[in-house]
Amino acid sequence: MTTRAIRAVDTRLVRIPLARPWGPDVRDIRVVQVTVTDDAGEQSVGFSWTPSIGGSAVQALIDTDLAPFAIGRPAEPTWWDDAWLHLHEAGGGGITTIAIAGLDLALWDLQARRRGLPVADLLDRRHSQLAAYGSGVNLHYTLDELTQQAKRWVDAGFDAVKVKVGKPDIAEDVDRIRAVRETIGPDRALMLDANQRWSLDTAVSAVEALSPFGIEWFEEPLIAEDLRGHAELKRRTGATIAVGENLHTESRFAEFIDAGAADVFQPNVIRVGGITPARRIADRVQAAGARLAFHLLPELSSQVAFAVEQPTWVEIVEDAGFAELGALTSPTGLVVHDGVVSGGPLLGLGFRFR
Repeated sequence: MTTRAIRAVDTRLVRIPLARPWGPDVRDIRVVQVTVTDDAGEQSVGFSWTPSIGGSAVQALIDTDLAPFAIGRPAEPTWWDDAWLHLHEAGGGGITTIAIAGLDLALWDLQARRRGLPVADLLDRRHSQLAAYGSGVNLHYTLDELTQQAKRWVDAGFDAVKVKVGKPDIAEDVDRIRAVRETIGPDRALMLDANQRWSLDTAVSAVEALSPFGIEWFEEPLIAEDLRGHAELKRRTGATIAVGENLHTESRFAEFIDAGAADVFQPNVIRVGGITPARRIADRVQAAGARLAFHLLPELSSQVAFAVEQPTWVEIVEDAGFAELGALTSPTGLVVHDGVVSGGPLLGLGFRFR
């Protein structure tokens, strides 16, 4: 197959209101649609993503620094490291890797379309379906709202659910998690996500107070970058710790793995820079014998998860999928039924934003 070159990279910032706000200051998400045109005139689409803030900065970085670097290079996802080195002075991860993700996804979309395949098949799909868990951005919910949401997950057939914790008074977290456990019953997996709200000492106390409810994992109990703190928390409590949504590079994942600072790793496909590094991270996590569970964006992350060796959970946030939010010109084809995800696009990556 003849190698084509990139002729143009165009961006468009899309604001998508959330049906269920993730908090008083998180009422929408931002997507930067990245359209790549090759020298044969064929087009493909990828995207970068941020909750509420940073979208304009990501778009500017793509337009002013990444797009000019990409023009003339192969229209294939083969030069991710070159792009990362080019943007590295702006930061090793964060806005830089989020920006690269949009281009990386577009190149995977283009390669899959040229071969007449969905991306999951291009990546060598190994699973036709995967278990999903119901996830809520719900710390601001009242106790009644929280238990109603938990009941909806049960009614929808989910065998695992995740709930936010981190109230100022741990006793309130205990009351809320007790109520959720009573709602979902003793046999479903229950994960807790503190979103980096605790200090080390508070986390130790919280783990001790909440562990009696049978917790599958404690997610981001400390500031995401605090490698030593997570390792010490594991030493003191022996709890199952999950991290990764705010680790942006393969090297940071390697440091946490090597330090034994966590048990479950949750790369966000966009934040780490796209499908190319997400696959590397997934391979590293599973080779180390740790657990993998991609973060958010199920319509994207499932396509990578279908192709990793060991099956992993897919996170489903209530009423937050792009298709549910009416953000796409047509659904990606992902099906969520009885707590299981299957399907996906018939061709390419499957994302075209309104």
